[in-house]
Amino acid sequence: MIIGLDIGTSSTKAVAFDLKGKVLAIQNISYPILNPSEGHYEQDPEVIYNACIESIAHVMDELQGIDKMLQPLCISVSSAMHGLIAVDKSGKPLTNCIIWADRRSEDIATELKAKEEGGILYQQTGTPIHPMSLLCKLIWIKSYDEKVFERSHKFIGIKEFLFYRLFATYVVDHSIASATGLFDIHKLAWSELALNLAGISVDQLSTPVPIDHVLVLQDRKTAASMRISEGISFVIGGSDGCLANLGVGAVKPGMASITVGTSGAIRVTSPLPNPEQKQRLFSYLLRPTEYVIGGAVNNGGILRNWFRSAFLSESTKKIKDEDFTQHLNEMIDSVGPGSEGLIFLPYLTGERAPHWNSNAKGVYFGIQLQHTSAHFARAMMEGMLFAIYSVGIALEENTGPIQKIYVSGGLAQSQNLIQMLADIFNRPVFVKDTVESSAWGAALIGMEALGITPNQAAEDHTTADVTDSTEQFYEPSKENHAVYLKNFKQFQRLYDKLKDEF
Repeated sequence: MIIGLDIGTSSTKAVAFDLKGKVLAIQNISYPILNPSEGHYEQDPEVIYNACIESIAHVMDELQGIDKMLQPLCISVSSAMHGLIAVDKSGKPLTNCIIWADRRSEDIATELKAKEEGGILYQQTGTPIHPMSLLCKLIWIKSYDEKVFERSHKFIGIKEFLFYRLFATYVVDHSIASATGLFDIHKLAWSELALNLAGISVDQLSTPVPIDHVLVLQDRKTAASMRISEGISFVIGGSDGCLANLGVGAVKPGMASITVGTSGAIRVTSPLPNPEQKQRLFSYLLRPTEYVIGGAVNNGGILRNWFRSAFLSESTKKIKDEDFTQHLNEMIDSVGPGSEGLIFLPYLTGERAPHWNSNAKGVYFGIQLQHTSAHFARAMMEGMLFAIYSVGIALEENTGPIQKIYVSGGLAQSQNLIQMLADIFNRPVFVKDTVESSAWGAALIGMEALGITPNQAAEDHTTADVTDSTEQFYEPSKENHAVYLKNFKQFQRLYDKLKDEF
């Protein structure tokens, strides 16, 4: 048994898998996004650390209720990207974790992107110049929070914070490092140009290590708090996006992985990085010869939560999440594809790929008397998928045609949204046996770190064939695609006409 620990924006999940990929136990602990001022989005690192410990403990309690001797072979970690925490010499946070949605450094990003240095950095790091990147956040802290900047011993992400608390050492996996805007993905080292712009030294960042790097937990008290034995191995793992591709088996040409949680992303895997001239896509590392190319959109499941809290009745707001999901699906199904001409630009928190415009705003367009709350709900979800489709078009222009799509995350739990996705892309869509793709990707890296090869696993029947096992298949409707394509072209024109007004 292996535990995949997936540290996300909305929650942390600990998932216990057998070596065939079957979920044995799962625990999900949610936490809030803090919004202390306009454009500032943060989370409390202590809250997330506790969620990591508690989620593992809950899973172990469930498993040990079946077998008291059961212990994980290892715990392997996936986490969200782009978080920044300043810590002092004792490892105490001087700031909250500034997350990917934060826009405080948008002026810095705009200015840097327009310079020659911005283009050089994009080619070096594979990360678009945007307020999400640690580079822009660091320049902001240096410029506007000098006391914190001067007191800071290290600048780290949330996984580094977890590993420091567990092992008293600062390490960062290549996958997370490659999303910082500070890491040269060709040299596998911190970029001197980026460090100079940020005004920091290499000693103020963690030591980069491969994704199969192993540390052994020797702290008996901490191990006991997780209900695990002293001496259990922790594998550092990678970023949630890269591991999601691995988890669903989207590792061959023509295969794309789409994940929608709080935000969303579409990614393909390539043996080479692909920093394009238009700077629409990222190139993140999984392994030194395995890159994940794609783009993230800011507004995924966050739209659903916004719609629920802003527009629905008080009684609907209070129902359980699974009941609300059914209610929302019924609303969407009551309206035909295209929402009778109602179009939604979903940029409630600005946008990343393909526009990288943190000033972008949400817009409903084409409102008429026949449009009901159900039309607004369906148009909202169509707009979210149109945003992902925009990134898919940029991907196909740079990496070749997409032939199959694998879906994971919250989107994979909604059949009507998956069908909508298939129709919009006009491509077949597959859903794996487990939608916990990032956690399973982390578990696969854990097996690699332990020396369990695919051949050995097949002989021993101890792991799954992660490329062929699927639960469901969705065939696109050409008729629906034609309707969506008409709306999508208008969706694109609306953004182009409005971008200077945001």
